[in-house]
Amino acid sequence: MSCAQTFADYALRSIGIGARGLPRTDFDLCHQFVLIGSGLIWNLYFGILALAVGFFLATALALAKASDNPWLRRPAEAFIFVFRGSPLFIQFFLAYSAVVLLPREGLNVLGVTIPTAWLARAWAGALIVLILNTAAYSAEIFHGGLRNVPKGDLEAAEAYGLSGWSRFRRIVWPTMLRLSWPAYTNEAIFLFHATTLVFFSAFPAVQQMGDSLYYASYLADKTFNPFVAYPIVAGYFILLTLGLIALFGVVNRRLNRHLPGAAQRLRYRPKLIR
Repeated sequence: MSCAQTFADYALRSIGIGARGLPRTDFDLCHQFVLIGSGLIWNLYFGILALAVGFFLATALALAKASDNPWLRRPAEAFIFVFRGSPLFIQFFLAYSAVVLLPREGLNVLGVTIPTAWLARAWAGALIVLILNTAAYSAEIFHGGLRNVPKGDLEAAEAYGLSGWSRFRRIVWPTMLRLSWPAYTNEAIFLFHATTLVFFSAFPAVQQMGDSLYYASYLADKTFNPFVAYPIVAGYFILLTLGLIALFGVVNRRLNRHLPGAAQRLRYRPKLIR
């Protein structure tokens, strides 16, 4: 089988498009790169959605934690403490253990049956855990940014007549993001790396449609050689990390475009004469 045919058969297999069964013999590098790359689609799914939803949830949690109202502050502090203080793998395990206790036919609320079986699937249950976990870590990062917004900026906003939502949208929120963005970039990278833990969680992969680590484990078991499949996974994630650094770097330059020297690029200037 040519590499082009292998790509056509297995490139989208992790989402149910292409060959139904996995190959069992005659594995070459093309098979391994294509199958693991196919599984990476799920890692991207978990990472992108968890980051997108978690960003807004983290902003709300950071504002609640910075609030003077104890009814908002204390629940936010408790949520952040629990999800930052416990291992992500334990959170996966507890979440799955909780959802499988729900009745298979769904919950009956006021005569309306709410389906619950979908929560036990990796695409939903594992995603919810990742959202809550990254929201807790990101909220702590954003809360630090909120506490470090210069008072001079707030006083200037008041002098211009900005208050409430206008001040938050124009002054507080952009400044919070600018101060928090380097640390938030690290959290985004760690989140995408953490998507590999879905393979070890109890959430099942339906019809062998798993993530990159699922296919790497399958190939390592079939070839009895873990020194090919797992480095391929690492290589894919290194490329993904480089892409995230580049993308978040663009946003960082956008957030800091008003600062002196922000548009200057780094240049190599060797010191030839001491």
